[in-house]
Amino acid sequence: MALSDPFSAEDVRLRAAMRLSLELGCDLLSAPIGAGDHLMSPHAFPDGLEPKRPAAVLVPIVAREEGATVLLTKRAEKLRQHSGQIAFPGGKIDESDLSPVEAALREAREEIGLHAHHVEPLGYLDTYATGTGFRIFPVVAIVSPPFELSLNEHEVDDVFEVPVRFLMDPTNHQRHTREGYNGVTRHFDAMPYGERYIWGATAGMLKNLYERLYCD
Repeated sequence: MALSDPFSAEDVRLRAAMRLSLELGCDLLSAPIGAGDHLMSPHAFPDGLEPKRPAAVLVPIVAREEGATVLLTKRAEKLRQHSGQIAFPGGKIDESDLSPVEAALREAREEIGLHAHHVEPLGYLDTYATGTGFRIFPVVAIVSPPFELSLNEHEVDDVFEVPVRFLMDPTNHQRHTREGYNGVTRHFDAMPYGERYIWGATAGMLKNLYERLYCD
């Protein structure tokens, strides 16, 4: 049973305990894909997606007294790919990583200086496939303040927090459209928050968080 405030960190923890798991039950490339770019634009991916590049991201739910927030990053403008976009801390899974959880925690420390002792992993969302070939394992976790961050300026320009209450409100879930580089029209999820344009895979994974935890 959910607590009285459905947007507190305690309630997120309770919902995750009932609906998510930290067990994959298979190897990384056999994990079923439950979300991805192809679902919004099936015409752009007529053969579906079976990406071969495993990656992991941390979906950090910050336990603020005034209501839980999601911590997001703004990728550095100097990056060659996806520069300036809103993202979760994360990256490709290295051979030395024992699990996607370990990869997500490592990347969060390398990118924004978030130490693992502040982080309580809760479970995986659906594996997300991207058109750029990544098979992403999103790890939902509670982050307990106070904590200090140290940004890797080569990868991240900024970090900010968005209330869970806003992101889990379906009236803030939008569908946007643009023409791709190959002339194919693509549809994608978007959740604009003030001057922050949250879209693409990040918005898609947030929508999956809503579907997994808040849809009965």
